[in-house]
Amino acid sequence: MGDSWERPTTERHAAAFGRSAEPTPHPVLVPVAESRGRVLVADDDVLLREGLVSLLSGNGFDVVGQCGDSNELLPLVRRHRPDLVIVDIRMPPTRTTEGLDAARVIREELPETAILVLSAHVEVEQATELLASGRGSGYLLKDRISDVEDFLATLDRIVKGGAVIDPALVQELLAARRVEDPLRALSPREREVLALMAEGRSNSGIGRQLWVSEGTVEKHVRSILMKLRISETSVDHRRVLAVLTFLDSP
Repeated sequence: MGDSWERPTTERHAAAFGRSAEPTPHPVLVPVAESRGRVLVADDDVLLREGLVSLLSGNGFDVVGQCGDSNELLPLVRRHRPDLVIVDIRMPPTRTTEGLDAARVIREELPETAILVLSAHVEVEQATELLASGRGSGYLLKDRISDVEDFLATLDRIVKGGAVIDPALVQELLAARRVEDPLRALSPREREVLALMAEGRSNSGIGRQLWVSEGTVEKHVRSILMKLRISETSVDHRRVLAVLTFLDSP
């Protein structure tokens, strides 16, 4: 037995599987993408709700809960404290304003939680009431979800504190002009800029839409705020106040 010998362990194992003994490569570490935010979805339309959950989960959002009844919504929000709540205006039991009523409570109890209200129809009064409650608010028609990239970008803006308004609502408000128009001092270009501000677009986003530089947009925004007499204070967000003036205008 003195002349016998054994292959090193690595060689023996490799030979048993018909492979040559080669160094094992180090595992490749794949970085995990950062979450775009923790989201809770409330809609009584099961297909729409499940579709939203699948869409959000597959695009970097962490869906922490879902429900189809406004009575379930508030306990879930209090438990999970999501970054964003997506809620239908009309929910059981009466399918009138239960979702909006829940959104009011969420805004009062958890003012840092962003809220996106979805609706099948343009409902001006409800939309303006929500947007008047502060930053991190949005109102979209449900058919906007079909444009996936734009919808996801809208969610990002709301989570970051933006106020987003559906373009259909913007157009309806533009069509309903009163005699005393607070926007009458604005130039046509300034009105365009303000309308895009109302959709929640940043200065760079407005610049891309209008094919002008970001610096030009900044000048228009300063002029709009001056003409609307919105002074700079420590408590009010001037862009939001400008958008609210736009929404109240004929």
